[in-house]
Amino acid sequence: MPNLGSRTDLALESANTVKSEGQLPRGISADEKNTACFTVTSVEVVTEEAAAKIGKPVGRYITLETAARLDMKPEKFEQSVCDLAEEITSLVGEVKSVLVVGLGNEEITPDSLGPRVVSHIFATRHIKENAPELMSEDLGEVCALAPGVMGQTGIEASELVKTVCSAIKPSAVIAVDALACSELSHLGRTVQLTDTGISPGSGVMNARKELSLATLGVPTVAIGVPTIADLGSEKETMMVTPRSIDKLIGCTAQLISSALNLALHRGLSLDEILNLTA
Repeated sequence: MPNLGSRTDLALESANTVKSEGQLPRGISADEKNTACFTVTSVEVVTEEAAAKIGKPVGRYITLETAARLDMKPEKFEQSVCDLAEEITSLVGEVKSVLVVGLGNEEITPDSLGPRVVSHIFATRHIKENAPELMSEDLGEVCALAPGVMGQTGIEASELVKTVCSAIKPSAVIAVDALACSELSHLGRTVQLTDTGISPGSGVMNARKELSLATLGVPTVAIGVPTIADLGSEKETMMVTPRSIDKLIGCTAQLISSALNLALHRGLSLDEILNLTA
């Protein structure tokens, strides 16, 4: 069981804390399936009462778990990318244009997942605008932004993203961020996707203004990996991160960026994507 006094960004952990005799309360459902590389759990919160119980917004949360930590490139890397891309597509759907946002501080390793992912996104919006003859049906319309953190810029990330959304009017936003968990078994082994958006820093008691449909005006999907675990209590704060955090960030950034590129540019193969973003 997770520590009830700890903080977590994972809906799966929050849902487990409110189980009674192994059953989830009314308004929350969970389904599990296995793919070639992941155990995939889909948690759906359908009522405001249930949302209040677990401290998560109404919406869908998809958790992909691996037996081994993600700090090593998996042997079935291509299949892992395809599995994750399929789940991303199930939340984002077929949209005309996407803004990928990498949240976090690139100078602090456990918080650098978002910017690292964005650095490997195959951005194409400028091609459509400036060289439309080079665009093809193989390519989606994608742009990317790493807004930094307020301590660096003096501006809320959500304010920057909202301004960009107003200017370019994407069909959807995908925000990538490092997460916090409360169970060591999920640390560096879990990828969470949700259609509810995200409040950056919420897992470590540094919540900023959320990025969501309500604040940005467009559907917002969030993707994250727990890079820290809260093992503290109400009296003491204790956040831990894996010793191999550098490798974890590098490997998960490659996994997520490859899956995003595959999902958003459906006419390209993974080999083509890796060559374009190397």
